[in-house]
Amino acid sequence: MDEEIYRSLQKLGYSAYECKAYIGLLKHSPITGYEISKRTGVPRSMIYEVLGKLLDKGAVHTVPSDPVTYAPLPARELIHRTRSEFEQSFRYLETKLTALEGEREVDVIHRIHSDAHVIAEMNSMIKQAEEELWFSIWENEFSYIQDEAMIRQEQKLPVYAIVFGPDQMKLGFTTHHNYMSPQVAEERMGGRLTIIARDNKEVLIANFSPGSTAWAIKTEDPALVLVAMEYIRHDIMFSELVKEVGSDKAEALWRGHKDLYHVVTGKWAGNQTEGLEK
Repeated sequence: MDEEIYRSLQKLGYSAYECKAYIGLLKHSPITGYEISKRTGVPRSMIYEVLGKLLDKGAVHTVPSDPVTYAPLPARELIHRTRSEFEQSFRYLETKLTALEGEREVDVIHRIHSDAHVIAEMNSMIKQAEEELWFSIWENEFSYIQDEAMIRQEQKLPVYAIVFGPDQMKLGFTTHHNYMSPQVAEERMGGRLTIIARDNKEVLIANFSPGSTAWAIKTEDPALVLVAMEYIRHDIMFSELVKEVGSDKAEALWRGHKDLYHVVTGKWAGNQTEGLEK
């Protein structure tokens, strides 16, 4: 448990030795610097430097005695004080940094790596949406964004989605990519191309692949937003048309035509072109 506490305190600006010394004092105090070192493993050569920093932070105080002993600030007081200091800093920085921030260039492209970071950015975009949300989402990633998307849907935000997955997976107005096997598209793209767009203003384009780490770009560049939005709109409309003509007939269309075969699969039919439309 102590290791988890250390990690949390370190996020608040305490060094590893400061964490050990403070936790040691919570368990046993008041005690001398020598005793703190012996109980916590903080080197004797560094214990008084560490205690000095904790004194500066107000996390410990001295107890008049001979020799001098140390006692911790009670945990609740430390947490309350630290929270207040952080909140003050956040308020200050929000005001000052925003004032310094020039007009952003809309063509900035943010690059994101790792499955966890990409998923986090997707959920962040969902929360930020003010007018509408658009999705092109796969079964594998659906569960990671479903809760946030459902919250926005319950808030009456318009949601449109093309889903590569079972019919029971729904996000607002949903159509399913059933006019071909999803594996065909996944193989062509080298992964599961996933798109979230909000407010016709910002888009995240991601690729998830079993054999590598996920990556994504996020941007407000109007050209990329337009392309991504048109991609989703086209897929939704085409999927709805396939419902009318039937998926078997739609698949027969592209499998029976050499150029459409290439358009859909990214491959040349090669010898398979025999008997295909010219």
